[in-house]
Amino acid sequence: MTRVLVDRTPDIPVVGEESAGPGPVPDTCWLLDPIDGTMNFTRGAPGYAVSLACVVDGTPVLGVVHAPALGRRWTTGAGRAKAAGVQGSRSLSGAVVGLTGTGSGRPRSARLIGRLYDVAHRIRLQGSMSLDLVGVTEGWLDACVCLGPAPWDVTAGVALVRESGGAVLGAGGGAYTAQSPILAAGADPVARELIALWESLDS
Repeated sequence: MTRVLVDRTPDIPVVGEESAGPGPVPDTCWLLDPIDGTMNFTRGAPGYAVSLACVVDGTPVLGVVHAPALGRRWTTGAGRAKAAGVQGSRSLSGAVVGLTGTGSGRPRSARLIGRLYDVAHRIRLQGSMSLDLVGVTEGWLDACVCLGPAPWDVTAGVALVRESGGAVLGAGGGAYTAQSPILAAGADPVARELIALWESLDS
C-alpha cells in the first residue's frame, strides 16, 4: 500500500509507525497503520484493521478503516452529509465505552479502568483504536477512550467520527490534536466527562 501511495502521490509523504521520525508528523501527509490491533492479528482474533488517513494542513480530509477479517470497510465522504451528531448516550452513566492503549504496568490506566467500572454503564477493551472509533460512528459504542494514541492509529477514525457529528477531544477538553496523550470520542457531553475523569486521576 505504501508503494501505491508513493507512486500516485509522490509529493505527499507516507508516515506510519515504522517510518515516523522523532519529530511531529508533517502537516500534509498520508497516515498509514497496516495493522491496528496487532495483538489481535497475531492471535487470530478478527478485531484488527488497516487505518489510512490523508491529512492536509493538519486536518484529516479522508479516512478509511478496513477490517479484512470482518469483511467491512468504512470511509469518509461517499456523498454523505455531516450528521447532526452521533446517536449514543450523552452521559457516562448510560454509556458503553471502548478503551484502548491501556497496556500493562501502567498504574494510571488501571485506575481509569476501575473508575470506568464504577461510573460507566459498561466498558469494552477490544484492542483496536481505529475500530473503537468506528464503533462510535456505528453505535456499537457510545464513546471511546484511546490512551497514548499515535496519529496513524486514530486519524482515519477521527475523520469518521467528526463526519458523523461526534466530538473528538484531547487533553484539556480541546479538540484532539496529534500531540495529545489521550483521545475521547462520542457525543460532546460524554467525551468531556471522559477527559475530566482521566484528568482527575494522578499521573
